[in-house]
Amino acid sequence: MNSGSRREFRAVRIHGGDGSTRISVDELTDDDLPWGDVEVDVLYSDLNFKDGKVMEAGSSLPQCFPIVPGIDFVGTVTRSSSPLFAVGDGVVANGFGLGTDRDGGLTQRTRVPGTFLLALPSRLDHRRAAAIGTAGYTAGLAVEAILDAGVRPSNGPVLVTGAGGGVGTLAIAVLAQAGFDVVASTGRADQLRDSLLRLGACEIIDRLPAEAGDGLATPSWSAVVDSVGSTTLASALAATRYGGVVAAVGLAQGIDLPATVLPFILRGVSLVGIDSVYASEYRRRRAWDRLANVDHELLDSITSVVGLEDAARVSQDVVAGRVHGRVVVDVHK
Repeated sequence: MNSGSRREFRAVRIHGGDGSTRISVDELTDDDLPWGDVEVDVLYSDLNFKDGKVMEAGSSLPQCFPIVPGIDFVGTVTRSSSPLFAVGDGVVANGFGLGTDRDGGLTQRTRVPGTFLLALPSRLDHRRAAAIGTAGYTAGLAVEAILDAGVRPSNGPVLVTGAGGGVGTLAIAVLAQAGFDVVASTGRADQLRDSLLRLGACEIIDRLPAEAGDGLATPSWSAVVDSVGSTTLASALAATRYGGVVAAVGLAQGIDLPATVLPFILRGVSLVGIDSVYASEYRRRRAWDRLANVDHELLDSITSVVGLEDAARVSQDVVAGRVHGRVVVDVHK
C-alpha cells in the first residue's frame, strides 16, 4: 500500500551483526514501514517477558536486523485498504511475529495486515488495553481454556504460578472476577501479598518445590495457570485434582518438564498449551471480551508507564522478575 507523503517517526530498533546487538531509538520515515494493508498511528505498546528476551544482549529471537521490537501495540488506523478496518478505528495487535519476525510495536507508526488486528474493545481506552497487553491477553486465553474444559468455581481453587508477573497478575484478576478461589504462588510473597490480595487472590504461597518421588502429590488444584515451566509446572501437574486442567503459558523457569505421566493416566489431568501468537480470531475476541471487564482501578494500580528511551532497560527488569504488574510504553513520551 502506498503511504503517500514520507512522515517521520521514532522507533526502538535492534541492530545486529558480528554476533552482537545494539539497541537505539531511531528516526524513521514511512519508507521504513513494514508491509501490510493497514497503517496505524501507535499510541502505546507494553513490556512482556518475551519483549525482554528479544531485547537481551545477543538474543537469538529476532529473525532479521534491524528490527523494531514489541510483540504488541494499541493505536488508531490512519490508512486502510483492508475491508476489515477504516480510518479512525481503534485497534489492538498481539503476536503474529510482531517484534521477532517483522517490525513490532515499539514505534510511533506501523503497517500490518488487517488480519493481525482486532477492534479496540469499547469498554477499554488505549492505555488500559496496552496495560492488559499480550500478558493479559495470554491470561485471558488460559482462563477461556480452563472454562472450556468444564472447570467451574465449585470444583475448587485455581493455582496461578509466577503470580507477580504480567500474566500472573492479570490471571488472578480474571479468575477472581469469574468467581474462582485463586491461590497465588510467587517467590516474592512477603513483598507482593497486599497487592495480590487486592487483585483477588484468596491465598498467597511461596514457589512450588520441585516434585520428587512418584510424580503425584496431594491433589489441591482444580486448575492451574502456569507461566513458569520446568519443575514448577511438574509440581503443579502432580498436585492437580482428578479431571483438572493445567494451562501452560510460559517458561520463566525453563523449557524442560521433568514430570511423569501419572497425573494424566491416574487422575485424568489435562495439560493445555496456550499459544498467544497465532490464536484464531474467535479465540482472540473471546479473550479480549473477557479482559475488557477487568476492574479498571485494579488495572491502573498495577500499571506503570515509561517512554521509548527507557523500554530496553526496563524490559530487562521484567525478565529478572524485578517488575510487578504491567509496564505500558507511551511511544510519544
